[in-house]
Amino acid sequence: MTLKSSTFTPPSLKSLDKRLRVQRWYFAPRLRGSENVDPQRPSLFVGNHGLYGLIDSPLFVAELYRETGVYPRALGDHFHFQIPGWGPLLERFGAVDGTPENCQALMESGQHILVFPGGGREVAMRKGEEHRLVWKQRTGFARMAIAHGYDIIPFASAGCDYTYDVLFDGEAFKTSRLGQRVLKNGRVNNILRDGDLFMPLGRGVGPTLVPRPEPFWFQIGKPIRTDRWAGRAGDKDACWELREEVASSIECMLAELEHDRADARHKGWRKWFLKD
Repeated sequence: MTLKSSTFTPPSLKSLDKRLRVQRWYFAPRLRGSENVDPQRPSLFVGNHGLYGLIDSPLFVAELYRETGVYPRALGDHFHFQIPGWGPLLERFGAVDGTPENCQALMESGQHILVFPGGGREVAMRKGEEHRLVWKQRTGFARMAIAHGYDIIPFASAGCDYTYDVLFDGEAFKTSRLGQRVLKNGRVNNILRDGDLFMPLGRGVGPTLVPRPEPFWFQIGKPIRTDRWAGRAGDKDACWELREEVASSIECMLAELEHDRADARHKGWRKWFLKD
C-alpha cells in the first residue's frame, strides 16, 4: 500500500476517549516525560511494542495526544494492511504501511511519526522476552531520520507484556511436528516469516483469555538530535550508532519503569487504579 496522501485529520480526543473508555479504566495508563515533546518540531517517536500489539499503542497515542496535542502517524508492519477490513480501520486512525516511501512522504510533509522497529516479531513475544527489544539488525528508522534531519524521541511502554502468560510461543511452534510441517509450505512460511509472526498462545486472568489488569506506564525520553550524523544516511556505521543510542535510552526507561511498578505493586493490584 502506497500512501495516496500525507494529509490526515486526527480524531477528536473526546471520540478517542469514548472508544478507549474501557481500556483506560482497566489498564489505568500513565505518561511521563511529556515535557520532552515539542509539538512544533516534527519528530520520529521510536519505542518498544507490547505483546500482541493491540492494546499498548492506542493507549500511548491517546495519552500523548491528551498531554501534548501531538497525534503521530503510525508506521505499521506490512502484514496489517494485508488483512481485509483491518488495514482500512488502521488507516482511519492515521496508520500507514511502514515502507520507506510512506515514511519519506510523511517526513517531507513535516508530520510527527510513530514507529516500532521490532514490528510483528516483537508483538509475537517469546517466553522470557518481556520488556526486551527485539529489533534484529533493523536500522531503517535511523536512516530515514538522518536523511530528513528528524529528531528521534525514544519512549518506553511497560505493562502490556505481563497481561498474559505465554504458554506456547513461536520457538515452540517452529520445533513442533505441526510447525515443521506447516512451515514446509512456502506460501505459509512466507506469511509467517519462518515462524516470526506466529502469535503466542497465552493465558490471562486465571485460565481465561481476559488480560490481567496490569497498569500501563509510558515514559518519553529526551529527543536525540540526528544532525551529528547529517549527510551519513547511507553510512551503515552511522545508522547503527544512532540505533544503539535509541535502544539504550528505551532500555534504561524500561528498567526505571519496572522498578517503579514493582514498588507500586506492594499497594495491591486494586490500588493500581488510584492515580497519584
